[in-house]
Amino acid sequence: MNEPIRVLHFADVHIGMENYGRTDPGTGLSSRVVDFLRCMDEMVEFARAHEVDLVIFAGDAFKSRNPSPTFQREFAYRVQDLAAMAPVVLLVGNHDLPAIERRASSIEIYETLNVPNTLLGRDYAVHELQTRRGGVLVGTAPYPVRAQLLRGIDVPHHSTIAEIDQLMEQQLTRTLQTLADQVTGSELPRILTGHFSVGGASLGSERSVMLGRDVIVMLSTVADPAWDYVALGHIHKHQCLTLGREGVPPVVYSGSLERIDFGEEGDQKGFVWAEVGRGSASWQFVPVACRPFTTLRVDVRGAGDPTQVVLEAIARHNLDDAVVRLIVTADPESDLLLNERAIQHALLEAGANHVASLQRSVERPARLRLGSTPEGLTPLELLERYLASKEVPAERVALLLEHARQLFEQDE
Repeated sequence: MNEPIRVLHFADVHIGMENYGRTDPGTGLSSRVVDFLRCMDEMVEFARAHEVDLVIFAGDAFKSRNPSPTFQREFAYRVQDLAAMAPVVLLVGNHDLPAIERRASSIEIYETLNVPNTLLGRDYAVHELQTRRGGVLVGTAPYPVRAQLLRGIDVPHHSTIAEIDQLMEQQLTRTLQTLADQVTGSELPRILTGHFSVGGASLGSERSVMLGRDVIVMLSTVADPAWDYVALGHIHKHQCLTLGREGVPPVVYSGSLERIDFGEEGDQKGFVWAEVGRGSASWQFVPVACRPFTTLRVDVRGAGDPTQVVLEAIARHNLDDAVVRLIVTADPESDLLLNERAIQHALLEAGANHVASLQRSVERPARLRLGSTPEGLTPLELLERYLASKEVPAERVALLLEHARQLFEQDE
């Protein structure tokens, strides 16, 4: 029996994310783009040191569908390094797709130029690849596109969006089952890679950069024993959806390589290293040294020197190279005494890489009501106001008030 195949699984690189960045003088790129590339370099070095056999990229190379030539070049450098070590499967994600169907995707150039040791996963298909430790079957399931999934299917013109989405989910389920049927019976290790959402997965910040609507696949569809490992992309939060379950393959989202925004502040980022054999698979999540995101919350209500309170809070935290968000809760008096310039300076002096925002949440006192309050009104007066608010005719108001007055008197 062959040794297990050593698989590098990563996804959602999103090169081109420039929020919370500035121009890096060494490269001319946004410092945030450099962050993403540095994480990818760390991953490449890990793959080299551990003798990778197969690389699975589960989609979304760039932030936009039309990346700049510079971003394409930087991604290509890293793919070239990986392809020099092992076969590389490049799955097409939603951010890799063109806005118009017949146009090329942002990663199609690898197939067009016939780049050695790379395979473009733009179709639902099973591929047999040879690695240094033997053969492996890889099923590719790119991001589901309506024109591709429903080709040849008669869709009624009056169909609602919900009905079309349901039809797409049904068709994608059938397609994935067909791929599983194709690998059943083979003695080679079997890997499915897909770029879509699976029901029950915990979402990350992918919603903030979502392009198009989402199709949801049931976990039972991809957790098919026909596969030995399922390498997913699209959801930015790393997770294994079959953790602790027996008789099913690991269904793993590698998660994104870098943090996109504060929605991912507490999430570890990295890639997955798996060893896959026929009928078994083990895997581990490998974190990378991504940019820290830190939120500071300071309450200065009632403080005589609120700026000093904030400065002391900043001094207590390690903000080295972090993207920092500061949220200050104040009352009107302390808010007037805050020195934003001093606070900004202190954040940068503490080592913050970028100050994302300085938010002031000011507690305002409740305004006094004018005129009589409901607590000072009699039940009859309250009823009169209610009827007036409902625009009940005056004659009926008088009649209802008279009846109410009699009821109140009887009650007394």
